[in-house]
Amino acid sequence: MEKIEQIFNFIDKSAEKHEQSDSTYLDGVLATLSGILDGKDSLPVGSATKEEMRKAIQLAILKGMRLSSQPHHQMTPDSLGLFIAYLVEQLLEDKLEKGMISILDPAMGTGNLLFTIMNQLDGKVSATGIEIDDLLIQLARETAELIEQPIDLYHQDALRPLFVEPVDLVVCDLPVGYYPNEEVAKGYELHAKDGMSYAHHLYIEQSLKYTKEGGYLIFLIPATLFESDQAEALHAFLKKHAWILAVMQLPENMFKSKQHEKSVFILQKKSEKMRPPKEVLLAKVPNMSNRHAMSLFFEKIKMWKEQK
Repeated sequence: MEKIEQIFNFIDKSAEKHEQSDSTYLDGVLATLSGILDGKDSLPVGSATKEEMRKAIQLAILKGMRLSSQPHHQMTPDSLGLFIAYLVEQLLEDKLEKGMISILDPAMGTGNLLFTIMNQLDGKVSATGIEIDDLLIQLARETAELIEQPIDLYHQDALRPLFVEPVDLVVCDLPVGYYPNEEVAKGYELHAKDGMSYAHHLYIEQSLKYTKEGGYLIFLIPATLFESDQAEALHAFLKKHAWILAVMQLPENMFKSKQHEKSVFILQKKSEKMRPPKEVLLAKVPNMSNRHAMSLFFEKIKMWKEQK
C-alpha cells in the first residue's frame, strides 16, 4: 500500500498544480502521466507492479471525477473488476490454458475494469477498448502505457460501425440512458418503436454483433433492466440471439441508492455447435468484504460451471 500512496501523492500534487493554472484536476492527471512517460517527471518509487500503478492512477482519477469535472461518468470499483476477472477465468478457462483470449470493452471510460482484468490475466489478453470521451480515452491510453498493457483504442461512438474483429469476450459496465442519435438507432433491432431508444439496450445488441459464436458477454446492468417499458423487446431479442447464463444481484451496500443498484449479467452468443446451458444461475452476491461468504459463493459458481 505504501508504494500506491507514494505514487498517488506524486500524481495528486502535480495535478493540483495544473488545476491552479486554469486546467481541471483530470487534465492535470493526464499531463502528469504524460510527463512520467516522456521522462520529464520521475516517480518517487524505484519500481512498482502493474497493479500498484493501476491503483494509484485510479485513486487520482476517482478524485478528479468527484470534483465533478466528469460528473456523468462512474469508474467501475476494484472489487467488481476483480470479481469479473474471476468470472472470466471460470468461463474461459479452457481457452486461457491454450493461449490468448480477445476482449472488447465498448464503453471503457478510463479503462479501470478492462485493466483490472488484464492485470489478473497478465499476458493472456488481446484487448480492444472504445470510448467517445476524448479526455477519458487519453487517460486510458496513458494508463495502459504506464502499466505496460497492450491495447487497441478507438475514439468513437461505439454504437456506430466498429473496425473490430469478433472477440471471445465482451465486458462492459453499460452506459445507462437514452441514445440521442435516432438515425443510428434505427439500424438496430432494439430501437424503440416510439420515442428514444435505450443506449444500454443498443450496447447489448452491438456487443453481440462483435462477439464470436459461442463467445461470452459479461455486463454490469441496472438492476431494473427487465422492468422497463422496452423490456419485452429486449427479452425477445436475447431469446433469438443468445443464451442467458447468469444474473447475479450485487450487494446493496456497493451503491449510493436503490436506483443505482446493478447486477452482473452473463450471456453466451448462440452457436449451432454448442448446447444451451442446463441451468441459469440466479444468485445474490454476498458482501464482498466477507471472505467466508465470498469463498462459499465462488464454490457455488464452480458447481454451476461444472453442471453448465
